[in-house]
Amino acid sequence: MNLKALAYQLREDAVNIICSGKAGHIGGDMSVMEVLVELYFSQMNISPENIDDPDRDLFVLSKGHSMEAYYAVLAEKGFLDKEDILKNFSRFGSKYIGHPNNKLPGIEMNSGSLGHGLPVCVGMARACKMDHRDNRVYVVMGDGELAEGSVWEGAMAAHQYKLDNLCAVVDRNRLQISGNTEDVMGHDDLHERFRSFGWHVIDVADGNDIDQLHAAFEEAKTVKGQPTVLIANTVKGKGSPIMENKASWHHHVPDAEEYSRIMQDLEAAKEALM
Repeated sequence: MNLKALAYQLREDAVNIICSGKAGHIGGDMSVMEVLVELYFSQMNISPENIDDPDRDLFVLSKGHSMEAYYAVLAEKGFLDKEDILKNFSRFGSKYIGHPNNKLPGIEMNSGSLGHGLPVCVGMARACKMDHRDNRVYVVMGDGELAEGSVWEGAMAAHQYKLDNLCAVVDRNRLQISGNTEDVMGHDDLHERFRSFGWHVIDVADGNDIDQLHAAFEEAKTVKGQPTVLIANTVKGKGSPIMENKASWHHHVPDAEEYSRIMQDLEAAKEALM
């Protein structure tokens, strides 16, 4: 499977989901897509067939507002029906809401209240260790989310319990709803900050590059005695110049002209990778 091209196909699906429901966090959907694709189609032992297997890998999308990208991936993986999502996303009474809903197959926890994903995954990883299981726990966070204190409580606990089965990813697109992340709540040297909490840190220079992500996740599996974090340097709105690196596209529904341009750009990028 060509995961690089798949990421652009699923970007198209995410845009269609947003336009069908007239809502969605399109910028973060686009920046996180390669991370989700690499995890679900290359790294994690998880599928509709082993959904109740206690030895399955566990995943939490802590930046739960990027749900449209997650829907696209879950549908492609076979957990959900894409046409059902397109028909019902963001409708009154629908189970397809704008944040992860663990009443849907394949979703481990409700998320979107930022700062909760890492602490919960620390508990999951600790429980797996106590049960002597070899599965891994993955969590994806936004960089704006790291302003939440509960993230750093979780980071301390992960080091304390030597959770080498835990791998966090920071979607480091440097933008949030109110502007540049460093202007809102600066992280200084984010790599050194995680190292000071006892984590193994891997810098992914291009977090929208499948090959770099693959190498980083493979390295994380070799780390013993401490948790790992990938700092994935991504582009908010990745895939079309009209969206890229623009905070105004944090939550935006494309109009007809924007939709046409975005789809042309995504299709061209996909075809170039085929």
